[in-house]
Amino acid sequence: MTVVPLVVSLVIVGVMDASSAAAAGRATTLALGLFIALLAAVATAIALVAPAIYSLWPGGPASRDALLPHDGGPAPAVPGLADQFANLLPSNAIAAAAGNAMVPLVLFALIFGFALTRLSGVQRAPLIELLRAIARSMLVIVGWVLKVAPVGVFALILPVAARTGSGLIGAAGWFVFIQSCIQGSVLLAMYPVAVGLGGVAFARFARAAAPAQGVGFGTQSSLATLPVMLEAATGGLEIPARIAGVVLPLAVSLFRVTSPANTLGAACFVAWLYGVDLSFVQLTSGALVAIIVALGSVSLPGQVTFAASHIPVLLAMGLPLEPVALMLALDPIPDAFRTAGNVTGDLAVTTVVARHDAGHVAQAQGAAPGTMESAT
Repeated sequence: MTVVPLVVSLVIVGVMDASSAAAAGRATTLALGLFIALLAAVATAIALVAPAIYSLWPGGPASRDALLPHDGGPAPAVPGLADQFANLLPSNAIAAAAGNAMVPLVLFALIFGFALTRLSGVQRAPLIELLRAIARSMLVIVGWVLKVAPVGVFALILPVAARTGSGLIGAAGWFVFIQSCIQGSVLLAMYPVAVGLGGVAFARFARAAAPAQGVGFGTQSSLATLPVMLEAATGGLEIPARIAGVVLPLAVSLFRVTSPANTLGAACFVAWLYGVDLSFVQLTSGALVAIIVALGSVSLPGQVTFAASHIPVLLAMGLPLEPVALMLALDPIPDAFRTAGNVTGDLAVTTVVARHDAGHVAQAQGAAPGTMESAT
């Protein structure tokens, strides 16, 4: 019920926010480019490896049926290659919204958002405020649903567990383990970014990031971790406050580096449950929507935006939506790793921007740019 208005409003507002941030200066422009590049890299890597990882589970049909809300059934039909390419852009945006055609709808929202940037501030301001209000209202509804979600999830799990027994534990454990490993891998991948592109020593970055990672793991909220990240950046990493004060809030608002890994990994799990062999077009469509959804995510705990981020990717890949409620019940552990990974990514991007800014300042002063530490 909430997905279409929430996704459309978040994407359009996200385009406007990104456009305004890019105009703010060189540092924010570089940060936005890094956000998109890292999200694309994560999405590509997960699309390549996640299907193979899930196929390693040797449980067979009994384990695969354990988390299905219904008994077996044929695999969902997937549109052909030509049809999927032909339907990327909607001939009717309203029909795309009514039919849950998520890829065309998101692309339309992107085009609409870019068109809004061409209007004057007076013309677009009322519409942007309306879209922000729609997004916040949808999140209020999602919050109401989450308050009663434990009862619904219990009602879903109980008959399935009674029917399948230990098979449920095996399939659920496999999902939690693989998703946690995927999020942990993204977290570790941010260290080479900080070391190789940010010019920070590995041990120094690890020491500075550890407190923020701990707070993120415990709170499962990047927004709640922002003060600790600012302290880590300006203190342990000695990044100028004018850089950290701009890049980190922007990162918390727009950048969730683990989001594509989370949504694509979950989609691959659903495909494994239903015995669907994902095609190149399905994985490409899912990766594209995962990147856009990640950029449109708001700075709230992961449970609030779980459905809004997963359902568009599942719809784009032609996969069933029934397992979403069960995956939400299993998400707290992966979400802790996910938030810690996002915090690490935010700090890594900030080091890269700070190094680039230091080099620019050194060149402007007629000095040879050195490491981030020496330049700052």
